[in-house]
Order: sequence, then structure tokens, then C-alpha cells
Amino acid sequence: MAKTKLTREDALAFHMQPTPGKWEIQATVPMTTQRDLSLAYSPGVAIPCEEIHANPAAAYDYTNKGNLVAVITNGTAVLGLGNLGALASKPVMEGKSVLFKRFADVNSIDIELDTEDPDAFCNAVRLMGPTFGGINLEDIKAPECFIIEQRLKEEMDIPVFHDDQHGTAVICAAGLLNALHLSGKKIEDVKIVLNGAGAAGIACLELLKAMGAQHNNCIMCDTKGVIYQGRTEGMNQWKSAHAATTKARSLADAMDGADVFLGVSAKGAVTQDMVISMAPNPVIFAMANPDPEITPEEAHAVREDAIVATGRSDYPNQVNNVLGFPYLFRGALDIHGRAINDAMKIACAEALAALAREDVPDEVAMAYGKKLSFGRDYIIPTPFDPRLIHRIPTAVARAGMKTGVARRPIVDMDAYEASLKSRMDPTASILRSLNARARAAQSTVVFAEGDDPRVLRAAVLYQRSGMGKALVVGRDSDVRNKLTAEGLADAVSELTIVNAANTEHLETYKDFLYKRLQRKGFDTQDVHRLAARDRHVFAALMLAHGHADGMVTGATRKSAHVLELINHVFDAQPHDGAVGVTAVLNKGRIILIADTLVHEWPDENDLADIAERGASVARELGLEPRVAFLSFSTFGYPVSERAEKMHQAPRVLDQRRVNFEYEGEMTVDVALNPKAMEHYPFSRLTGPANVLVVPARHSASISVKLLQEMGGATVIGPILSGIGKPVQICSTVSTVNDILNMAVIAACRID
Repeated sequence: MAKTKLTREDALAFHMQPTPGKWEIQATVPMTTQRDLSLAYSPGVAIPCEEIHANPAAAYDYTNKGNLVAVITNGTAVLGLGNLGALASKPVMEGKSVLFKRFADVNSIDIELDTEDPDAFCNAVRLMGPTFGGINLEDIKAPECFIIEQRLKEEMDIPVFHDDQHGTAVICAAGLLNALHLSGKKIEDVKIVLNGAGAAGIACLELLKAMGAQHNNCIMCDTKGVIYQGRTEGMNQWKSAHAATTKARSLADAMDGADVFLGVSAKGAVTQDMVISMAPNPVIFAMANPDPEITPEEAHAVREDAIVATGRSDYPNQVNNVLGFPYLFRGALDIHGRAINDAMKIACAEALAALAREDVPDEVAMAYGKKLSFGRDYIIPTPFDPRLIHRIPTAVARAGMKTGVARRPIVDMDAYEASLKSRMDPTASILRSLNARARAAQSTVVFAEGDDPRVLRAAVLYQRSGMGKALVVGRDSDVRNKLTAEGLADAVSELTIVNAANTEHLETYKDFLYKRLQRKGFDTQDVHRLAARDRHVFAALMLAHGHADGMVTGATRKSAHVLELINHVFDAQPHDGAVGVTAVLNKGRIILIADTLVHEWPDENDLADIAERGASVARELGLEPRVAFLSFSTFGYPVSERAEKMHQAPRVLDQRRVNFEYEGEMTVDVALNPKAMEHYPFSRLTGPANVLVVPARHSASISVKLLQEMGGATVIGPILSGIGKPVQICSTVSTVNDILNMAVIAACRID
């Protein structure tokens, strides 16, 4: 699988566009009328203020406190970059905040405190306590991080959690439980060596000892060697707590006969000789980032029986903190917890370990491009496993209730688990799956409009993201100048530029095109101009002859005109079975609208064809299709000649005996709103429709653009289906990301 290439320009553009930073605030209540303002602020707001004054616990009912976590740092240990200070740490903290939202629907705000004084830091955080339901400390150097966390845990009545310590420890513990299970060993019996006596390393050993590891079986090492009883050099109270009674003095000594190695130290700290000296079926967690203490290849070269994990996503068994902190806080917040204690961390680790032993859902396998099953290369769940959101927080919440940190215990755990399942945005998994499929397919996609900077940026991103090969139709000098102007001069050598002047296939293309058009009023000169000078036609000819796997166009010309040009090469007329299907993603929902491109005024048979193509595209996107034929009437009322064809189209599908749900005619609210649908118990749809067949192209276009402009929806498409080749047509207002999404669709060969 191709590796992703990220450049400084990519990273800076990502953080700058479409607006600087990575998150914004949206109101959850209406703020339009005078009544709204009176309720939201004065005088209505006084009522919940009085309620909270009388009963502080009511803050969880009337404010966002119960789903709000602060990500707080002073920037003294930013990633592997060191002490960058508070301001330079903000991009990392914003990123952590959006991870909370993305993975567990926890609202989060980043706070960067400009002080290295632990007292000043603690005072600032403590004074903000009423605002938040939890505090996530991040990127604070040792030993101050220990002092700060311990003091805040004592002074505050909400969870305080230093993820650099405990997040790594929890995921490490989860993986170790499964590695020992596969090795036939027990945690209380194994010899564990840990290299790296910083925040994460100390937290790892503390948690493993709480889970049963024996003190003198755990040997901690730092840059000066083994931390043993009686050592005085380079010691502090936190290291001393883990000083073992041992004769070993070096990491090599400690590794001799060890069952487990845990590394949170530096690249190359472990040698192959050290691995050879370990006990049978050794467990090696080389978690240094970005480069592990020893690579899996190096370890397996000398010990085939080793189980190896790293902190990297390009190796199996990634120890990734995102498997822990979002769900720990989700569970703690939902019981209005006072803390995240050891029992909750252990419950998280055990639930993660148990999840990895179960069958992996197909959507996870699709996202990773391979079938995953419990074993030496899969001991930790993947971050995109959809079961995490409802399995891990429930385990954490149960442990919190059992140990008495819950202010408001959950009564119905089954209902709680069901509510967690509904919190997450299903569109994210669909887009992720498409990206994974594209990476697996490694398709060559031709971008027809190499004269547009947006298209060039999308082509560069497609290739750098490891999706496959990007071909750009354009002139060499023009592409070079535009990429340089965009700050992507280094990408000039990466892209393959194609045009009529540098192809050896031009005569073949012209012969093919002449045979198609000679009886449609085109002579050889017309054909030459089309093949040699029109980028849309040239790209389509490349695709038709197998010189590309997919095609993206439409960013610079109106879709109707582009479709007319494509018709010179492909049969994409209404009677040919071509259909345009547009995907609309908004507020956690995805719907497909058809036909948005080809049929001007379809009859009932055309509408049935459109429904079948729409259902096919839905399945390609991982959806189980539920098709609704839309109108201004519902099941015959009001009576209208204009609605008759929408009434007849389902009857056409009845005769075809298709294998998907469909119903109509109906208004859009009946199709999408379960409450409105309840008024029609005879409806054959088992849930809200996800494929909407509209009466005409103009109504489809209006619907899509209205959702995009007024609703803020993400629009992908129209996806041109039914012509046998992946031709995807963007809109002229497409962003770079929109064009990239269309390239991904083309790469997945959805037709």
C-alpha cells in the first residue's frame, strides 16, 4: 500500500483553509426572534442561574458543562518538539479538541497557559473548574506534569487526566493483555522491562502494577541505565517508587530473559541482540515516535515468535491514544464523574482487549483494505472500529459507578449503550471507507482541467495521499507556473502531465472518435480539434482506451456542457442508461439525489431506471438503499397530473422485482422524517429514505444547491453512473477538497 506524503505546504494549507484553525462554535438553540434572545439571555437566563445556585448539580442539566472538556497545556513538551511555549502548542491542542468531538462527540476547547510555574498553572486551571466537566492535560514536561496532575486531582471535583501519561498506559495495557493471552503467560508472572522513565513510562508501570504485575518483576530504565534500589544518580520521587531489587544495571542486562519490553524512549534504543536474549514468545512494544526503539522488521528478523507493537499507523498493532481518552471522558462525563480513577482506566483497557478478540466488522476491514482477525498482528482494535463508541464508555461508566465517583449513575445501561450508537456521524465512516478503497485500488485518475489551480492542488493531494497516480491534462509550462504560484513547485516533478503533443496515441484517439461522429456532422478537422484541443474530450479518450482508470472534470465548465463533450466519447444520453447521482452529507446524514445531470423530464420508466442506478450507487457507498419517489403530493393527495408519473414509477419497479426498498409518491418530509412517516403505516420503507428520486433535473439541481447554500451540506457529485467507466463531474464552485472527493469516487471505480 502506498505511503502518504505530507509536506509543509499541505500542513499549513490544511490549518489555514477554509478558515484558520480546526474548530468553531455553533449555537444549539434558535437565536432568531426576540423571544429567543429573551430566553437565551435576559431575562430568561436568570431562571436556570437561580436553579444552579440552589442546586449546583443542576449545571449539568442547564449548561454544556456535562459535555465539555478543556484541553490544557503550557507547551513545555509539545509532541517530540520540546518546549515550544504556550502559543506554538495551540495547533496541537486544537487538534486534540477535534479528536474528542470526532471520536466520542465530546465538545472540547483548547486552553494554552503562558506559565512554567506549577503553582500558577494549577491556580489558573482550578479557577476554571466551574466551566468544564473534565480537564485533559497535555504536553507538559516531567516532573512538573506529575505535580500538576496530582494537585489538580486533589483540588478539583471533576476528572483531571494527563493523557500523555495515562492514555498511553491504557492502550499499552490493553495490547499487553492480549499479547500475554496469545503467549500463554499471566501478568503476575512476567518480567517486564520499561525503557523511558518519563510521564508515559511511569504511568505504564503504575497501571500494570495495579493490574497485577509484581514490583520486582518490573525493571525501569532511563538514559543512565536500570533504576534499582539504592541508585542515587538522576533520581526523583517518581522514579524511586519504581526502583527494583535487581543486579541488572544496563538495558541489555535487564532485557536478558525478559518477557515484555515497553519502550517510550528513543529510536534505536533496542538492538537485535537484546531481542535475542529475551524469553520465548517475547512481547515488544516499541512506542517511541516517530521512529520506534526497534522496527518490527528488525525484531522479527531474529525472533519470529515476537509480538511487536509500535506507535505508528503503518505497522500492525498501533498503540494509539485516540483509542482511550475520548471514551474515558465520554463515560466519565455521562455519569457526571468526579474523577477518572484506576478502576475506570483498567475497565477501558480490558474492554479494548476484549473488543480485539471479537470478529471485526466488514466496514473496518474495508477501511483498512484487509481482513483483520485476533492474532499476533492484531491485538489492539483500530481507531475506526465503530463499536468503540458504545463499548468502551459503558465499561468506563460501570467502573466509575462501582467505585463511587458518579454523581448521577446511569440506570438503564442498555438504553445508554443505544444512545451512544446514535451519537456518531455515519458519513465519516463512509468517506473513510471510500478513501481506503481508493488506496487499495491504486487507480490512475486523469484530471482534465490542468489549467485550474484547484484541480492541480487536488491532483497533488490525490497522489501524495497514496491514492494512486494522477495524470493532469495541460501544458507543461502552464502547469509548472500555476503549481509554483500555489507554493507547490516541488510537486511539478511528481505529477504526470499529458496532452495531445506528448501522447503516442493521438491518431488512435482520432480514429476512434471519427468512427463515432462521422455520421453526426463531424469531419476529420472537427475530430482533430476535439481530440487535440479539448481537454475534456482528450481525457475521456484516455479513459475509453484504458490509459486511465477514472476521470475528473467539470471544475471550469458547466456540467451540461461537459456532459455534451463526454457524449462524443461515451454513450451518456438518457436512453443509454446514464444517470447523475449526487451525494449530500449534512449533520450526520447522507442522502443521494437523482437524477441531477442527465434526464431533463423523465417518465415513469426513466424514473424506475434512475431509482435502480441510485440504489446501485448507494450500495457502492456502503448504504442499504431505501428509495423514495418525491413529489409535492403524498400517496395520491393532492391529485395532480404532474405527480402521476411519480405515482406510477413504483409500480414499474414492482414489475421488475428489484431487491431494494422503495416507496412513493411522497413529500420530502415524509421521506426523511420518521415522525411524518408514522402517519403512513402502510409505507414499505423501514426507515428514512437515503435515495431521493425527483421529478426532473431542474428540481434536483435546485434541491442540491439549496441544501449546499442554506444548509451548509457537503456535496459530492454528480456521480455519473451507467456509462461503464468512472467519469466524475465536479461543479464550477468546487473546492480542492470537493475535487479530491470526486477523484476518490473515480478511483473506487463507482459507476
